[in-house]
Amino acid sequence: MHKILMISALLLVLNVCGQNKIAVINPNAAYKAPYFADAERLQKIAVLFPVIDKIYKEYAEKNHFPGYAFGIILDGKLVYSGSGGYTDIAKKIPATTQSMFRIASMSKSFTAMAILKLRDEGKLKLDEPVYTYIPEMKGQKLTSDAPEITIKNLLTHSAGFPEDNPWGDRQLADTDAEMIAMIKKGISFSNDPGIAYEYSNLGFAMLGYIIKKVSGVPYSEYIEKNIWKPLGMNQAQWEYSKVPVNELAHGYRWINDNWREETLLHDGIYGAMGGMITSIESFSKYVALHQSAWPVRNDAETGPVKRSSIREMHQPWRFNVLNANNTYPGGRLCATSSAYAYGLSWTRDCEGREYIAHSGGLPGFGSNWRFLPEYGLGVILFANVTYAPTTSPNFAVLDTLIRLAQLHPRQLPASVILTQRRNELLKLLPDFTNAVSSGIFAENFFADYFTDAMKKEANAIFAKAGKINKVGEVVPDNQLRGYFMLEGEKSNIRISFTLTPENPALIQEYHIRTVDK
Repeated sequence: MHKILMISALLLVLNVCGQNKIAVINPNAAYKAPYFADAERLQKIAVLFPVIDKIYKEYAEKNHFPGYAFGIILDGKLVYSGSGGYTDIAKKIPATTQSMFRIASMSKSFTAMAILKLRDEGKLKLDEPVYTYIPEMKGQKLTSDAPEITIKNLLTHSAGFPEDNPWGDRQLADTDAEMIAMIKKGISFSNDPGIAYEYSNLGFAMLGYIIKKVSGVPYSEYIEKNIWKPLGMNQAQWEYSKVPVNELAHGYRWINDNWREETLLHDGIYGAMGGMITSIESFSKYVALHQSAWPVRNDAETGPVKRSSIREMHQPWRFNVLNANNTYPGGRLCATSSAYAYGLSWTRDCEGREYIAHSGGLPGFGSNWRFLPEYGLGVILFANVTYAPTTSPNFAVLDTLIRLAQLHPRQLPASVILTQRRNELLKLLPDFTNAVSSGIFAENFFADYFTDAMKKEANAIFAKAGKINKVGEVVPDNQLRGYFMLEGEKSNIRISFTLTPENPALIQEYHIRTVDK
């Protein structure tokens, strides 16, 4: 850490009490970010690239993909990519990682990111009513007791609009005026705002319109200038006619055992929900931006949007579904719970893995990207057949890489205060002699834990363990809660404790138990 930053971190506040100045030490100044303990993660997954090629190739053939392209992103870098088939069947133009596919609803997170950037600049608020920017929406609701729809409702598919995938996919080229004219006629609602998740392309088209009202330029221009260009996404477009002919992926539908070309739609206001066209190489830079938001740390900001705002996009804001029968490759049952974030989906599986993702589907196209923040690992898959099912192979690829390469999430270092309290606690065990006067326990502690009882319990557990041969490092749950192990001759001891939010943090909770060898 730079010397100036260290000084500002340590001397956070000067409290003036009369003539006395008291320097308050920042209790968070010594924060250490989580890290990957394995320095050979890339080498371990590189061995598996032929396996990944096979997964995508076989899946593409089975599901009649005319063409496809994929990429694997590790720690912000596109470390492997591949492709197969054709982007133009008639001209036999092969798909490559520079081929530009329409990515459909994967566009939504760009629109959401633009909204958050405008929020960060103080130009809008997420809890503002939508009618602030679309006056025609004022008073539109299913019931008289419903609240007004907010921008956050639009971001999380909780505005009460009906799911509109088949209809919405055909509105891509609609103009602003056409959308407003439809709104003026009245919206047919399926729910009241804020009580249910229901996927709405209309909602994201409205967000695109709000971006224009706030920024003064079309959503497409705002996103290009403020997200694409800073990231170096040179292969990204909204309007297909602007894409070089040899780079543009044509879309197809598999019908009657053959491919029929779908008509590409021009860019319009509904492009904010699904009109973006890009390549694997360019989109990988966007995945890298999302990966760079993790872990929480003190580094300087380097991206076009604050890391905290990107992490905000990853939070599960609106519960979606519990899939108790989810299976991984080989039939391994592992339930998942899913929610919608801001233009993204959030999933946690039975093994504690968290995925941030989004799929896309339009006539002629299907896509998916997915990454695990705590593993620094992500995948992208584009295909050019109508509603190509791209989620399953990406899940399979990530699961294969994690299991076969034996990847582990980042490790959180124990905070200085956790290690300090462990050392102080060890000096008191097992008899708790002078515990009350030690100064390491919070004011609640001896009202909740009784010294005689703790002494009796600890002595019994230490006696059962025998000679203590090793004291383990603190294994943190977070900055103020963790546990450590004592390795005994006959059995081990697990001691866990939680600290208070005070400065300095004191022990408020403590547990001890035997762990059989």
